[in-house]
Amino acid sequence: MHVPDGFINAPVSVAAGVVAAGAVAVSLRGARRELDERIAPLAGLVAAFIFAVQMLNFPVAAGTSGHLLGGALAAILVGPYTGVLCVSVVLLMQGILFADGGLTALGVNITVMAVVTTVVAYATFRGLVKVLPKKRRSVTVSAFVAAALSVPAAALAFTLVYSVGGTTDVPIGRVLTAMVGVHVLIGLGEAAITAFTVGAVIAVRPDLVYGARGLTQKLQLRVNGELVDATPEPQPVPPALTPSHRTRNVWLTGLAASLVLAGVVSFYASASPDGLEKVAADKGIDAKVEEHAAAGSPLADYSVEGITDGRLSGGLAGVIGVGATIVAGTGVFWTVRRRRTDEDTPAVTPRASV
Repeated sequence: MHVPDGFINAPVSVAAGVVAAGAVAVSLRGARRELDERIAPLAGLVAAFIFAVQMLNFPVAAGTSGHLLGGALAAILVGPYTGVLCVSVVLLMQGILFADGGLTALGVNITVMAVVTTVVAYATFRGLVKVLPKKRRSVTVSAFVAAALSVPAAALAFTLVYSVGGTTDVPIGRVLTAMVGVHVLIGLGEAAITAFTVGAVIAVRPDLVYGARGLTQKLQLRVNGELVDATPEPQPVPPALTPSHRTRNVWLTGLAASLVLAGVVSFYASASPDGLEKVAADKGIDAKVEEHAAAGSPLADYSVEGITDGRLSGGLAGVIGVGATIVAGTGVFWTVRRRRTDEDTPAVTPRASV
């Protein structure tokens, strides 16, 4: 759903840029509360993982493919504010390095793919986990439904933006039907990937899943006819299973998975146009599409300039993309985390000497 340059006119693109900038600013402040000692080390990895999985287009209909948007996955794993930042970092890397998604349309893409997906997904997820039994399976089911709804919601948001600022005269009803229809199917793929990933993390480190916090039922005992919370006895933790050690294992596993997906598995992704590209070609909304400003990038179209072997070129580009995203993401989240730490540290007032 990466919107290229030329789909949306300049005034609406500027307005979307203002909305996106405001959302990122709010998210930077909100992320300070989310990026604690458990979430902060993983946020950059989540961004890199989303980048990698977005390279894996899967077929959804005849001549059409889809890929992960990632808003639901990021929001559930690291929190909604941090999730917006994760997807925004991915979109920025894709636009600048790989000429994927227009630079003038960056505000549209952040609004549609980062903000809308995250807000819709996390609101749906929280609503479901409150009414479902407090079990791990409920978290996975909620993640599936939330992700499935977030994708057509993003398609609807794009259609609304296009109805205001589209550069071609196409009946908006046709665009709406086509966009939402194909992205309902893509949403099922998004839901499967999101539920599988959340389920895998929650199986080994449920405390690292932001959306699953507070869902564990407390053990209660009946005392004099009343239920009271039982206080569990502290259990010694073997050195090999300390939280920091297990977090490092999760981080290394996630990094390895991202590199394999982007560097190897991406070669086997569907070559069919994605949902937006297909609708744009079929309905004629790409009549005024413009060449990407970064079309001359040595990594444009997810290939390395000068390497003729397609598999090697694409795989190397994917690995570079994962590395660049994790560095950029980690830098952003480390800075936000450091500001939170500075704010939480009380100022020391020097005593006056007598």
